[in-house]
Parts: sequence; C-alpha cells; structure tokens
Amino acid sequence: MKTILFATTNSRKIQEANETLAPSGLTVEPRSIDIDEIQHHDSAEIAKAKARAAYEVVQTPVVVQDTSWEIPALGGFPGGYMKDVANWFTPQDWMTLLSRHEDRTIFCLEHVAYYDGKDIAHFQSRYTGTFVTEPRGNDGDSIDKTVTLFDNKTMAEMHDEGKVASASTILAHWQQFADWYKEAHPEQD
Repeated sequence: MKTILFATTNSRKIQEANETLAPSGLTVEPRSIDIDEIQHHDSAEIAKAKARAAYEVVQTPVVVQDTSWEIPALGGFPGGYMKDVANWFTPQDWMTLLSRHEDRTIFCLEHVAYYDGKDIAHFQSRYTGTFVTEPRGNDGDSIDKTVTLFDNKTMAEMHDEGKVASASTILAHWQQFADWYKEAHPEQD
C-alpha cells in the first residue's frame, strides 16, 4: 500500500480519504502542519495554496482537502470564506439570512489538491444540500446543524448518531485523486 502525506488532523477527512483510497492501494498518513490559509473567493485556489504551503513546511509530496459552500440565493456566499463564516454565524443567523428566500439550496464543493514541489493537481466534486427551516442536531458548527445532504438528516444529526457525517456520500474528489495518482505514478504500483 502506497502512503501519501495528508496535511490534516481532521478525523472525518482522514477516514473519508482512507476508505475511498484503499481499493486503489493508497492510504494517507495524517500530519499536523501549521500553515496560514489564504482567503480567496475561489475555493479551488485556497486548496492549491494550502498544498503548496504544506509542501514548503514538509518538503515532501503532500495532499490537502478543503471544503467550501455556495448558496445561490445569496449570490454564491460564503464561497471560499466558509471556514470563518461557519464559526462566526449561529444556526439562527443562517435561518434569519435565508428566511426571505424560497430557494434554500446550498452547494458543497469538496477539493483535494496534491503538490510535489513541482506540479499541482486539483480535484473537485460538488454536492447539493438544502437548508432546513429549524436547526437540528447537537454536535457540529452552524452549517452542520442547518443543512441536510443525505437521508433528510443534518450533519449534526449524523454526528449525534455516532456516524461520520460528510458533505459527500460518493467522495468523488478522492476517487478522482486516486485515479490520477495511479496513472501519474505507475512505478509505485
């Protein structure tokens, strides 16, 4: 099994990556890496910058994963600024913000970026969710309590049941990475 350095300590991200990559003979080794995360309206650029910054610290090929959210009724807000907004907003803030909109759709964009010191590779998947009308669940941030993505449960409700609650159920971004990595590094099979 080929091990790839993964710049994260987030247990959900580690579990998702390993479960998706295992059939391809890949696994990730999580590493806590202290880097500054850029702010940018384009979440793909955030992921790529994180991969480059992580590489500068460890000087070895590294993969990162990043998530952003876009709300069509709010012109794509919060986009690449999701990390801060989810911590600033309460569940009630989301309910108030969306109360005058009929469209309660939200898109989750999941990114994986790999950098080896020379080349950057980026993969993205997009999933559709819906804001609930009242927050549900206990464990998680404001988005976790207000957005359903699977089986009409919020991510917080999934956490409450002891399940890994991911914005994605297919994990296409990790599968895209696995397919690319195996093709780009055939000597490591």
